[in-house]
Amino acid sequence: MDFNNIDILIIGVGGQGTLLASRFLGDAAMRLGRDVKVSEVHGMSQRGGSVETCVRIGENIASPIIDRGMADVVLAFESAEALRALGYLKPGGSVIMNTQEILPMTVVTGAAVYPESIPERLSGDNFSVTAVDALRAAEECGNAKCVNVVLLGVLSAHFPGISEEFWKKSLENTVPAKFLELNVRAFDAGRSIAMKSM
Repeated sequence: MDFNNIDILIIGVGGQGTLLASRFLGDAAMRLGRDVKVSEVHGMSQRGGSVETCVRIGENIASPIIDRGMADVVLAFESAEALRALGYLKPGGSVIMNTQEILPMTVVTGAAVYPESIPERLSGDNFSVTAVDALRAAEECGNAKCVNVVLLGVLSAHFPGISEEFWKKSLENTVPAKFLELNVRAFDAGRSIAMKSM
């Protein structure tokens, strides 16, 4: 993957930190001298509804929106959201997903059924899937809310030409100082998971 020219769709549910993730990626892109556009689209995010953030990085990006079939990466903070976003992925793209399942209200009330075996259903010949138990990793780092940063660590490992120190500078620029140490641990955990699977 080429971080200098890439479209990343970040998808999750309300409260999972998709906006922080987009700010992190935006900071990294700007420090590399790239144009970056970010747009946030969400439904009932405060009630656990879907949240989508488009991050487009390149030269002279005109629109912040990623059309269906055009995302280089789908970064999914929740399992079913990864499945829902698959139509945005371009051939040869990558899905990086958290295996955590957050049941929507329709499933809780019995009006719908949560999809089974999502990582297996996502497997395909024309794209790659990296499935990570980011919730467990975040909890081991000390805070379940760091799922987003664990996944950013996983994503960062897909760009071997960019140093770990560079990414951590973006983390420093993005998270409050009092939470930096925790988030560095989460980032390191995600990066380590990705390195072991490559």
